[in-house]
This record gives sequence, C-alpha cells and structure tokens, in this order.
Amino acid sequence: MRIYDVTLTISPDLVVWPGDPDVVTERVQKIEDGDLANVTRLELSAHTGTHVDAPFHFLEKGKTVEHLSLKLLTGRAYVVHIPDADLITNEVIEEAGIPPRTRRVLFKTRNSKHWTRKSHKVFNTNYVGLAPDAAETLIRRGVKLVGVDYLSIAPFEEPAETHNVLLKAGIVIVEGLDLSKVGPGRYNFYCLPLKIAGADGAPARALLIGV
Repeated sequence: MRIYDVTLTISPDLVVWPGDPDVVTERVQKIEDGDLANVTRLELSAHTGTHVDAPFHFLEKGKTVEHLSLKLLTGRAYVVHIPDADLITNEVIEEAGIPPRTRRVLFKTRNSKHWTRKSHKVFNTNYVGLAPDAAETLIRRGVKLVGVDYLSIAPFEEPAETHNVLLKAGIVIVEGLDLSKVGPGRYNFYCLPLKIAGADGAPARALLIGV
C-alpha cells in the first residue's frame, strides 16, 4: 500500500489567489524566551493551499463547510491525466477515459508542474481550469466530487460560472491538490477540511492511497 500526500504545505511562501491575504505564521510564545511552550498564530484565507469549497462560497444560501458530507470526501477516486489541454471542456471529458460510475474525479494537468518548483511564488493566471460545459457533463455522469491541481477549478477570467454549476448540483470541489507524483488510475481518497463554523471553505489534508 502506497500513501500519497497530495496536500500543499502551508507557509508564508505559498502562492495565494490574487487579493486573498498572504499566509502569516507567527510564534507568539517561544521556549527560548522563557515561555512554557511554542505557540504559533496563523493568519490565512479559508481558500489557502489545498482546500475545499463549500456551496456558501458562491451561493448566498449554500451550505457552509462544516455541513459537507464526509461520505463524499472519502472513498474511491479516479485520477485522470490531461497533460495537453489549456481548458478542460466537454470534449476533453468525453475523450479522457473516465470509467463509468466514477463518483470522484481528480484532474492532473500541466498545473501540477508548478508544485515541483520551489520558486513558484507568483500566481499563474494561465492555469488549466474546468469549463462550465465540462461541469455539466460531470454532473450528468453522476460525479459527486471534483478535484483540481491549482487554486481554482474555474478559469481565471471566468471564475463564477463553473463554481455555480457544480455547487448548485451539490458537487464537492477540492482545489489546490498536488498531483505531481501521482499517476492516473484508481485510488482511495481521503480529504478532511477543517471544521470551521459558518465558513465558505477550509484548508484540508488530502491523501491518495493506491488500490
């Protein structure tokens, strides 16, 4: 059994969505200063690094993150490798070879190469996103969770529509996965967002286990 940690490491060097707050980690208690223990204060967006979008992120009356189904966030998943596309469209989905009855799909694209570079500190607006028609196709296929390897599932220039299509259909969105060391195929997927009351999303620890 091989375990892949597909979670981005949260640090002040981690790239964030333009306009979101940078990550701050500050030790407010220090053993070397005579304190009993080391204690770190965190300051970050709910959509930092590897994270889950709750419906409330784009839907005024949508569920918040603490109400997401753990049953959807854990279970069998299929990693599909799409190395050449600049946009994941309906046609790309149809040609991707996603097995029937797949309920969780994780897209590995050229985005994953960014996470292998220690110098990736500037947000890349040219990342590969999912078009609204592709989202509709996934819904028709019965998919319940979609994961992507950059900080948004939607194209940078049109961030709302893909989110709306998926979240209105009750699809769980996982963004910011590091799939750089993962090959295509079936895995067991475990993704546990922080249980933050009333939040529109939350950072998560995400694992893939080979089957």
